[in-house]
Amino acid sequence: MSLPEREALPRYVAPLPAWVEDLGLRLAWLVVAINLVGTAFGFWYYGPQFSLTPAVMWPFVPDSPLATLFIACSIGAWKLGRPNEALNALAFFGCIKLGLWTPYALVAFFPEWGYVAWDPMFQFLFWSHLAMVLQAFVVHRYADFPVWAVAVATLWYTVDLVVDYFYPVVGDPHHTLIPVADAAPWAGVTALQIAALGAVLFTVLPLFLALSTRVEKLQLRLGGRLGRE
Repeated sequence: MSLPEREALPRYVAPLPAWVEDLGLRLAWLVVAINLVGTAFGFWYYGPQFSLTPAVMWPFVPDSPLATLFIACSIGAWKLGRPNEALNALAFFGCIKLGLWTPYALVAFFPEWGYVAWDPMFQFLFWSHLAMVLQAFVVHRYADFPVWAVAVATLWYTVDLVVDYFYPVVGDPHHTLIPVADAAPWAGVTALQIAALGAVLFTVLPLFLALSTRVEKLQLRLGGRLGRE
């Protein structure tokens, strides 16, 4: 399968060099496999939290593993010639939101996690989640982010945000367990509030970027059509 054309999008929505995007797309099946391994690890990592959460709310517990599953399915569907815009949007949102939130939380609550900076698990969690963000910025090569698909991703990650931090519906809040959740490491702001702040910001960011990518693509294509007339 030939690689999709790289449109002349501005850097704020397509920050990766062309060769990085091309490499990721050429190694699509390897990227899919790595993400599936990461998904399996993530479900194992969340095992203790599953045991504390009512089964009906389990879909809202493994945020990062679901994001890596979404990107694996998104890339795999494109590679098979059956791209799915809803999957593309969910992958984009999830990899940006969780790819940024986890390093943010690791730094914000360090060393309450019980890690030291050179701890292999700390390093793995930090850099593997940032790699999720890099993956997200390859999706634009084969996705158009139609408004309906962005709406699907916005709905899912808004509901996830609400039950994680504001109204759990069943049981306790379903966010990733954080250390000293009721402590106030930032001048009177609780750890839960710090985590929620990051989650809100990193939910709004991919919404802005997805819609901006849609607008920039439409402007390029409209400009191209007008130039041919």
